[in-house]
Amino acid sequence: MSHDSKHHVIPLPVYFKVLTLLLVLTAITVAAAQVNFGPWNVVIAMLIASIKAGFVLAFFMHLKYDNKLYLVCFGTGLFFLIVLYLFTFLDIATRIKVDGVL
Repeated sequence: MSHDSKHHVIPLPVYFKVLTLLLVLTAITVAAAQVNFGPWNVVIAMLIASIKAGFVLAFFMHLKYDNKLYLVCFGTGLFFLIVLYLFTFLDIATRIKVDGVL
């Protein structure tokens, strides 16, 4: 049984560019944490963290150049995680207070 696997070699300058981008995004995260955006603080922090996670997944974990089935598996897991969080949020948001206690 022959398994022909071709590995994509990412040039070192690409890694340094991604590293620089991740460090810039980290600085933006720290700067954004110093500003009070009210209820948007968590949303902004999660958005920046999601962008950083996307770059780590694409380049350092090689999902950009790997078999697209791996990306589909990751996306499916991410979808169900979002659904789980959504149902948990909806459950908490729709509870009623009974005698002043949730």
